[in-house]
Amino acid sequence: MVEESPRCRGMRDLLPPDMARFRGVEETFRTACLAWGYQEVRTPTIEHLHLFTAAGTLSPQMLGRVYSFLDWDGWSGERVVLRPDATIPTARLFVENLQQEKLVKLFYIQNVFRFAEGDEPREGWQCGVELIGDTQPRGEVELILLGCQTLERLGLGPVEVRLYHPGIVRAVLAQAGLKLADQVRIYDRILEGDLTALAEVEERLPSLRAPLRLLFEGEGAGSAYLANLGNTFRKAVPKMARPLKELVTLADTLSALDCRYQVATTLVGNFEYYTGPVFQFMANGERVGGGGRYDGLIALVGGPDVAASGFALDATRLAALLPSVGEAIAGQEAVCVRSASDRADVVAAAFAAIRPLQELGLRTEVALVRDAPTGCRWEVMVRPSAGGFGYSLYDRSRKRRRAFAKLDDLLTVLEAVVGVH
Repeated sequence: MVEESPRCRGMRDLLPPDMARFRGVEETFRTACLAWGYQEVRTPTIEHLHLFTAAGTLSPQMLGRVYSFLDWDGWSGERVVLRPDATIPTARLFVENLQQEKLVKLFYIQNVFRFAEGDEPREGWQCGVELIGDTQPRGEVELILLGCQTLERLGLGPVEVRLYHPGIVRAVLAQAGLKLADQVRIYDRILEGDLTALAEVEERLPSLRAPLRLLFEGEGAGSAYLANLGNTFRKAVPKMARPLKELVTLADTLSALDCRYQVATTLVGNFEYYTGPVFQFMANGERVGGGGRYDGLIALVGGPDVAASGFALDATRLAALLPSVGEAIAGQEAVCVRSASDRADVVAAAFAAIRPLQELGLRTEVALVRDAPTGCRWEVMVRPSAGGFGYSLYDRSRKRRRAFAKLDDLLTVLEAVVGVH
């Protein structure tokens, strides 16, 4: 009988190979963000619940999935949450510290917490970017290229982007005379595949020239697809023109940059959250992240009415897709230093050799257990000698050993070998 683990349900341990892969994702993302001029931030794990409810980003279903509790302060207490999302805390950070800036480019690598049934993950890690300022249409292009660059550098290919614009669907539902709450309900039914919802909307739009399923179920490539949609539905839904134009501009720019993408008009969640183009990143046919424009969010958390956009990559999922990262790090050329004696001065000489070896760019460690096997390519042995200490260098790959009277001589030889590789 297998005993139940004392680990909390929905939580995951990361073993050394897992951490190697995760750090590979983290470092690749951080390097790409810094190269594009973004600056790193970190927000608290605990935030006030009202920060999320005021922003309107917690649907009734989502509200039931947050980890909330009372944060006692004397005789009073306020309900707080383990952050279920990293965008809203970053928006709060902007309002409190950076709103005097005309353009703010931030990134973060943070965990988020959402309740899930059974042993499904309840903690995730987001590699996120927030671009705050009126950057349309250049901002979305930059974010998409940054996300694609990160995925490509991780070796996840081919990378494809899926483009959406909730404004297109919103225009249809508004033209049908539906209030916002009813629009959200109808949209959710469409996402769930309820075709009767389409029939209900079509009854409200007698001037339609084609069935709505062409709009809600379609997907295509390039601005030609969007032009066909416009020619088919724009007369019956004139407010569709603006979101279509925004999407065409983005699609044409990505085409000029040879960026692979597909265009769709629905099938994106958070219908009431996004205000402009929305995009998802696909790697090896799997969704690994996404984002879009959310112009109303900053004002909802107490800041100015300023445009903003961003995206998040699922760092946990990306790490799971990258077995090669951990293998590359584990296989990095390395040196193991052994002391031939437990005498204090010999052990000290072995540890003293670590720093100059590391300065050669090698992963270096002292053999803490006698005769334990290692995965290092080279082994350095330190022995007492009449002149102080003697050294030997053993190349495990070539099965060749050389002796040296001085550590500097050994370092010179090893540096030349490392330089060749």
